Amino acid sequence: MDELARLQKLEITLDGRRVLDGIDLALRPGASIGVVGPNGSGKTTLLRTLATLVRPTGGEAQVLGSDLSKVPDRSVRSRIGLVSHIPGLFEELTLRENLVHFARLTGHPEHVVDKAIDVVGLTRSSDRAVSASSFGMKRRAEIAWLLIAKPVLLLLDEARSGLDGDARQLIDVLSDRTLSAGGAVVSVSHETDGLSTGVSEVHELRAGSLAV
Repeated sequence: MDELARLQKLEITLDGRRVLDGIDLALRPGASIGVVGPNGSGKTTLLRTLATLVRPTGGEAQVLGSDLSKVPDRSVRSRIGLVSHIPGLFEELTLRENLVHFARLTGHPEHVVDKAIDVVGLTRSSDRAVSASSFGMKRRAEIAWLLIAKPVLLLLDEARSGLDGDARQLIDVLSDRTLSAGGAVVSVSHETDGLSTGVSEVHELRAGSLAV
């Protein structure tokens, strides 16, 4: 079975500080992995590395067939979905305008936007500016986009934090769809309660090192 991602003895140094040290991790289709650890342990950096946003300073890293020691092909990044602790939306646009913009950039028809908006429960709020929207609405808009984009690798950074029960269920729906399609999910949190449901393997990250 082909691996979607593999990290071997991965090292990441940022601003002179070793953030990740000797990380070994393999992601196969259908894998749902959780990573827990305190603030500053390197959880976000690990996800950003898997998202091809951070280049390794040591070791080896392969994500969706791309060697991260080189500049990844744009098509690789388009197959990765990252839900960070700060929603990545344009504040000056409405929630719907954000989704239409993303859809046009990636060649998706506009009608799928309205369907996704309905699925995540934003129909009555979709014309609200992002700057005037609650955190929960912004997160639902992000989930709507990922339901459209259908990433192969889904990365969740404290994605369930600050959400109500219905919104948390949407995160789980997104995870389930990714896994059912043969993708993989990595979720990180301060504690196991914050991880995506269905996690089959949990690692602890402390001082940049990973343990089962």
